[in-house]
Amino acid sequence: EHSLGVYHLACEALDHLNIQGKRAERVRAAAILHDVGHAPYSHTIEEVIHRHTGKYHDDVHEILAEGQVGDVLRDHGYSPGTIADLIAGEGKLGQLVAGELDVDRMDYLVRDAHHTGVPYGTIDHARLVRELTLVDDELVLAEGNVPTAESLLLARALMNPTVYNHHVTRICRGILQRASERLLTESDVTAEELRRMDDHDFFAALRATPETAEFARRLSDRDLYKRAVWAEMEDVPDDVIDADHEILREFEDDIAAEAEVEPSEVIVNVLDRPSMTESESRVVVNGEIRRLDQQSALVAALQHVQREQWRLGVYAPAEATDAVGHAAERVLGLETDGALVNEIRTRGTPTTLDQF
Repeated sequence: EHSLGVYHLACEALDHLNIQGKRAERVRAAAILHDVGHAPYSHTIEEVIHRHTGKYHDDVHEILAEGQVGDVLRDHGYSPGTIADLIAGEGKLGQLVAGELDVDRMDYLVRDAHHTGVPYGTIDHARLVRELTLVDDELVLAEGNVPTAESLLLARALMNPTVYNHHVTRICRGILQRASERLLTESDVTAEELRRMDDHDFFAALRATPETAEFARRLSDRDLYKRAVWAEMEDVPDDVIDADHEILREFEDDIAAEAEVEPSEVIVNVLDRPSMTESESRVVVNGEIRRLDQQSALVAALQHVQREQWRLGVYAPAEATDAVGHAAERVLGLETDGALVNEIRTRGTPTTLDQF
């Protein structure tokens, strides 16, 4: 459904930019195939796959070169390598598929808001497409469209706390990531095989593997881990925020040992430092191409909001949250002034438009 939406918006943008012939056909092919490299559950286990294969979801050269998809592309006179380059955002027209103003972003914000039932991801994608222009091979928004570019930023800022980084979303992601790591170490499933699975095959593999069946049960029954820690950025040391995967696993082991629980029952979930890709969008102002973050006062405000919304999460089974929370506070060096975890939770992450 999303791929069809991206294909539709790509067609609209190509027509508006008067790009025709084989060049347009290649972009359309890239649009419909742009997510063909996704592992199960979209981006959720992408970092797990990358640690084992060195590949992210947009690295699809091998996938497109082999099998039925590659055969179809070649039969229609397309080079799979060229389509893969467009999917990776390379070249002048690759910006339409993967860039600061790409049609992928225009579609998924609206679609995610619709399917999750929240009213915050609405953007005027028809206007966004209509105002796109190419200047010196750079995809930009035409004169007078600073508010149009800001609409993408605002949609993202509102979707982050309510959908993408909602604590239940993050807990589910954490469980799936832990389950996928265990699946790769405790079964015959390889990272390449996992990358090619769909959601159903992946979940069936989790259920069929004794070491991961409990994770699958928890997700199926919504018997999820709970928050043991939900800490603001100012309370978290820099070395924890910037810790790599291996260091985070060591933190989890130390917390588990101090809390006297199994290591699999502790998940330390650290978001990347706040960033805003859309703020690098280019827009024409008084005849000059300028970056949105250099032109819009709203960008600075939203960057501040992102920092305020950032939270470190430590998750554990409900019966272990108190012990894990206090152990995590000591192991991670959190500056919470001895506050209990339930007091940390109630400090209030904005989760509705009124609170925001």
